[in-house]
Amino acid sequence: MAAQPDKSEPQTSTQDVALIIGGGPGISSSCARLFARSGMRVAVAARNPDKPVLHALEKTHGVRRYSCDASESAAVEALFSRVVQDLGSPTLVVHNIDGRVPGILGKGIVEAEPGMVFDTLRNSAFSAFLVGQCAARLMREHKSNANGVKGTIIFTNASAALKGFARSGAFAMACHAKSGLAQSMARELMPQGIHVANVPIDAAIGWTQEDGTRAHRRAGTTVDDNMADPEHIAETYLLLHRQHRSTWAYEIVLRPWVEKW
Repeated sequence: MAAQPDKSEPQTSTQDVALIIGGGPGISSSCARLFARSGMRVAVAARNPDKPVLHALEKTHGVRRYSCDASESAAVEALFSRVVQDLGSPTLVVHNIDGRVPGILGKGIVEAEPGMVFDTLRNSAFSAFLVGQCAARLMREHKSNANGVKGTIIFTNASAALKGFARSGAFAMACHAKSGLAQSMARELMPQGIHVANVPIDAAIGWTQEDGTRAHRRAGTTVDDNMADPEHIAETYLLLHRQHRSTWAYEIVLRPWVEKW
């Protein structure tokens, strides 16, 4: 009888392992499907890993689901430890959390409740720091691949990373902070073989609904491709991961062709 693998030891493989933090039906799901089809082992983490869309990803693409509050240091460390144990050390990490708390958008500077502002910063920029820190610790120890690369860290960002809209100070703070973190990490880690990219998406993101249309919870249904399609955002993320180190992109701003900017 063949010996069974010792599950107490982390798996080792040349196969890419992707960890997507922030699980939902948009960018995260599109990335998970594309990465899995590309031959990666894929993990998705969310505060609620029992969302129907994540169960579907597990069933159709073998994606592993994990529970994690990415604003908590111990939870992020435990997540990375579990993923290493189950799948191997991540070579691609995507932080896909904007961090807005309900009701914070549209609040003027004199109206914004400080606790909500702090929670937005904690959920967004601070969670990005925690995820980036754990990813960097692991990736520094990786052996370089044939391209001389040890791993890729991608931060999804928003329009507010580029412009602070009126009555949106908390979100602008969070997005600017995330950009600053990503830029600092890129300057530090890229010479060590770790690609860091910041991706502000200057658009509403409309994912495909059951009836075949694409829609956004606030912008409605798509008209003439006026919303960013998460399937194509995922393709950009995979491209970033596969870029040759001689032409690494630090920041790519994505917007539909009809977007006014």
